[in-house]
Amino acid sequence: MAEVRAAGGTIGYVRVAFTENDWSAIPHTNKTFSGVAAAKMMHHEENATQIDSRIAPQDGDIVVRKVRFGAVSTTALHEQLRNRGIDTLILSGVSTSGGVLSTLIDTADRDYRVFVLTDAVADPNPDVHRILIDEVFPSRAHLIDTTQLPEPLKPA
Repeated sequence: MAEVRAAGGTIGYVRVAFTENDWSAIPHTNKTFSGVAAAKMMHHEENATQIDSRIAPQDGDIVVRKVRFGAVSTTALHEQLRNRGIDTLILSGVSTSGGVLSTLIDTADRDYRVFVLTDAVADPNPDVHRILIDEVFPSRAHLIDTTQLPEPLKPA
């Protein structure tokens, strides 16, 4: 993260966390999130939904709270990025088939230049992870690993 900041980049944090209003707004027809709402999972005040203190946001970073897979559809992330003139995103995440995929598709549709850090994404299903990295992501994003991180930090 220090390298990104030193190059003038902005770090964005996206956390999954729900409030009572979020849970009540999820319709029973939503196969994924109706179960989350019914179980009152991932409350926004729980420690598990907070950003780890070892990588705590600093002044100037973007922090959003999401209530769906993608980082854009239920947050103000797109507006914050556009307001700062940001047109290039470097994605990492813990769910290649969930948050990373959803965010990649949404941001590619919004014409961002997108990079995925292939060694900084993971998925519980290694086969799905491999198919996404090898077959799906290359048509939507630039794939790099963390050793190549300086490249997208250069002006386009």
